Amino acid sequence: MIWMSFVGFLVGFVLLIQGGDWLVDGASALAKRFNISEIVIGLTVVSFGTSAPELIVNLVASFSNVENIALGNVLGSNIANIFLVLGVAALFRPLTLQGRTIWKEIPFALIITIVLGILANDLLFVPTGENILSNGDGILLLIFFLLFMVYIFSSGLDEELFGELPTIPLKKSILFVIGGILGLGLGGNMVVNGAESIASGMGISDAFIGLTAVALGTSLPELITSLNAAFKSNSDIAVGNVVGSNVFNIALVLGVSGSIKDIPYHTSFNLDMGVTILAMVFLFVFMFLGKRHRIGRRKGALFALLYIGYIVMVYFTRVA
Repeated sequence: MIWMSFVGFLVGFVLLIQGGDWLVDGASALAKRFNISEIVIGLTVVSFGTSAPELIVNLVASFSNVENIALGNVLGSNIANIFLVLGVAALFRPLTLQGRTIWKEIPFALIITIVLGILANDLLFVPTGENILSNGDGILLLIFFLLFMVYIFSSGLDEELFGELPTIPLKKSILFVIGGILGLGLGGNMVVNGAESIASGMGISDAFIGLTAVALGTSLPELITSLNAAFKSNSDIAVGNVVGSNVFNIALVLGVSGSIKDIPYHTSFNLDMGVTILAMVFLFVFMFLGKRHRIGRRKGALFALLYIGYIVMVYFTRVA
C-alpha cells in the first residue's frame, strides 16, 4: 500500500540523517585520537557528512536503474540549498558574506554547475548518440572536486568555523562509525525504494519525486546547519555550508556516481539545470543590490518565494 511506502520513505530519511551524524561524530573522534588537525577533519569528515545522504541516495538510485531520482536529487537539492535554506536562514538572521565567498566560492559553484550542463548535453555537440553523464565525465567532475579541496585547504580557514569536535571513547567511536555506515546504507535503500513506489502508486514521475521530496530530505542537514549558524551569527558557516554543499553534490556526488556507472540524462532536466544556474547567479548579484555583501530578510523572503515558485513549476511541468 502507498502509505507503507510513505512510512518507509520517511524512516529512510531519519536513518540517513542520523547515520550521517553518527559517522561524522565517530570518524571525527577517531581522527582526533590520532592527532589529525581539526581543520583537516572539518574540511573532510564534517563536509563529507553533510553530503553523505545525497551520495548514498544517488549510488542506490543509479544501481537500481532509477537515474532520474539521482539527477533530480542533486539538482533539486542545490536549488533548495540556495533558495530555501539561505532564504529561511536569512529570514531569522540577516547573513553577511566575506569577499572570498563572493568572489571565489560562489563563482566556483556556478562554474561547476555550467560544466555539468555541458557534460550532460552530449547531443548539443555530437548529434548522434545520447545524452549521458559518462564515466569520463564523472572522473572530470572528481578532478574539479580535488581542485576545490586544494583551494579550501590553502585558504587558511579558522578551525573555529567547524565548532568543537566531539571527544568519544574509542569503542563508542568505532560503534558510531559502523552504525553510521549501516544507517546510511539502509536509509538510502529505503528512501529510493520508497520514492520509486510512491511515484508508481501516484502515477507521477521519478524525476518529480527526486526534484522535490528526495531533494528536500537530503537538504535537511544543510538547513539545520545553516539555521544553527545563523542563530549564532556565524554567517560564513551558514553560507559556506550551502555553497560548499552545492559543489560537493555536483563534483563529488555526481562525480562518484558517474565514474562508477553511466547516468542517462533527459533533456527535461535542462529546465532544472537552468534554475540551478540562475539561483547561483541570483546569489552573486544580490550581494551588490541594497546592502552590499548581505542577504537581509527581504532577500531571504524573495529566495523563499522563488523556491515555492520553482516547486509549482515542477508540478505543472512534470505532473499536471
